[in-house]
Amino acid sequence: MKLRLFAGVSVLVMTAGLSACSSSSDASGGSSGGSTAIDVWLMRDSVSAQFQKDFVKGFETAHPDIKVKVQIQEWDGIGEKVTAALASNDAPDVIETGNTQVAQLAQSGGLLDLSDKVGELGGKDWLKGLAEPGVYEGKQYGIPYYAANRVVVYRTDLFTKTGIDPASIKTRDQWIAATRKLNTGGTQGIYLPGQNWYTLAGFVWDEGGDLATESGGRWKGALDTPEALRGMEFYTKLQALGRGPKDSDEAGPPQTDVMAKGKVAQIISSPGGARVVIQSNPALKGKLGFFPIPGKTADTPGSVFTGGSDLIIPTASAKQDAAYTFIKELTGDTWQKKLAVAMSYVPNKTTLADAVASDPGASAMAVGAAEGHATPNTPGWAAVEAKNPIKDYLTAVLTGGDARKEATTASDAITTAMNSGS
Repeated sequence: MKLRLFAGVSVLVMTAGLSACSSSSDASGGSSGGSTAIDVWLMRDSVSAQFQKDFVKGFETAHPDIKVKVQIQEWDGIGEKVTAALASNDAPDVIETGNTQVAQLAQSGGLLDLSDKVGELGGKDWLKGLAEPGVYEGKQYGIPYYAANRVVVYRTDLFTKTGIDPASIKTRDQWIAATRKLNTGGTQGIYLPGQNWYTLAGFVWDEGGDLATESGGRWKGALDTPEALRGMEFYTKLQALGRGPKDSDEAGPPQTDVMAKGKVAQIISSPGGARVVIQSNPALKGKLGFFPIPGKTADTPGSVFTGGSDLIIPTASAKQDAAYTFIKELTGDTWQKKLAVAMSYVPNKTTLADAVASDPGASAMAVGAAEGHATPNTPGWAAVEAKNPIKDYLTAVLTGGDARKEATTASDAITTAMNSGS
C-alpha cells in the first residue's frame, strides 16, 4: 500500500517514452534492431520525472540491448487495471504495485515466482515490511522497491518554548509526558484523529499483538486480545492530548491543514506532510522537525506500518529476462541510494539506511522502518479495508464505549470479512 502523503514533491509527467502496452513490441515479439523493448508501469508520484529520466538513461547505457518504455499509472482503480492486464495476452513486463496488493494479485496466478532470485537481490537485508507482503503461499512474487512510513512531525519552536528536547523522547512514556506539557492554552499537544488506524496498528504491534491471526487456513480478528487492547489503551491516552475528531481519519479534515493553522505541536505523518503544512503556511518554514515514533523502551523505536511499493513481473510477459534485469538494477544498491536521496524515501534494505542520513525526515523514517510491519498478508485483507471495522472500533471506544466489548465486535467483523471468500 502506498502512503499517499508526498505532496510537495514536484513530480512532472514525462511525455517522452510513455506508451501503451501494445505499442512497445513489434509483430515479431518485441525486438527491433537487435534490442528488446520492455513496457514498465510506474505509479503517479512515486518518483520524479528527473529520477525516472536519469534511471532509464543509465539503465539503457548499461544495457544497450534493452529499451525501456514507461507508462505512468494512476493509483485510483489500479487494482482492477493490473488484474485485467495479468489476465490478458498483452501485459506489461514490469509493474509497480503497492506492497500490500501483491498477495491479492498473486492469488490469480498471473505473477512470476521470483523466489530463486532473492539471494542475488540481497533479500536477507530487505525491510520486512516490504518483503513479507511480497510473499504469497511461501513464494516471493514482489521485489521491494522503496518504503515510507509515519514519523512524528513536530513544531521545533513550540518544543523549544516549552523546554522539551525532542532527542530526549525515546519511550512512549516520555512522549506522553512531553505531549501533555505541550497541550496547554490554545495549543494542542498532538492532533491525532480518532480513526487513524495505521497508528493504532503500530501500538498493537508494540505490545506483541496483531490485527488478525491465521490458524489452519482461516483468519481471525485479534483486536480483542490483551496485547491489542493495551495498544488501544495507549492510543486513547495519546489522542486525548489534543482535539482531534473522534469520528474521522487524518484526511477529514486534512491534518496538515489543521497543523498549518499554527496551534498544533505534533502530528503523525509521513515527512511529506511537513511540505504540505509549509505550503499552506509558509511562516512555518524552518519550524518543523521529525523524530521516529517512540517505542515502549528506549532501545527499540515504535512499530510502524510500512507503506511503499514492490515490483512484479507478469507471467504473460514475453520478455521476463529483460524485465528481471530492469528490476535488479532499480532495486540494487546503487540506484536505491540515488532514489532515497532524490525522493526522501527509505531504501529497500536495512543496510542502506545511511543513504538518507543527511535528510531529517527520511532518516527518521529509516529508524522506524527497522520496526516496520504490514497488514495481514492475505487477499482477504482487502475485504477488511473496504468496510474497515477498525475505524468504527476506534470511534466507539473514544466516544465512551467499552473497549473489550467493542474490540470483540470489530474482531468478529474482521473474521467474517477475511474468510468471506474461503
